Amino acid sequence: MDQEFTIANLRQNLLNEDFAVIHMATHGKFGIDAENTFLLGYDQTLSLAELDSILRSRASGKSNPQPVALLTMSACQTAAGDNRSALGIAGAAVRAGVQATLATLWYINDEATVPLIEEFYRQWRGGEITKAEALRRAQLRMINDPSFNHPAVWSPFVLVGNWL
Repeated sequence: MDQEFTIANLRQNLLNEDFAVIHMATHGKFGIDAENTFLLGYDQTLSLAELDSILRSRASGKSNPQPVALLTMSACQTAAGDNRSALGIAGAAVRAGVQATLATLWYINDEATVPLIEEFYRQWRGGEITKAEALRRAQLRMINDPSFNHPAVWSPFVLVGNWL
């Protein structure tokens, strides 16, 4: 973990800069209650309430803020949910104003996540395909790689919100 990934730094950076894409490569957990659902920062956890507050304050702190087009949460269980929060941390981010999240349904393999995410961004940054198509192509690349073709490796990744 990068020691600069703190709640205070995240809040400050998002208030001062307009980022169209935010990528968080960290650890996450969906718990049985909101207090046990979090992303892990350098020295503290980022709760659902704190993430919501940071994302909403970003939108209200500027006269004409650029929306976050994509929040990638490259962490375990960021789209896992239950009957009180169907889409987990990813759904909370969308409710707070993020247009789309790339998140995961269960535990992910760090070694396999890197090539999948790199391929997703490579495909999407061309600007000619949707986020959904970029994810599909990245997953197909994993399926065709004998080292990463097991569904447990490539299938936990989902898009929540605007897939375009």
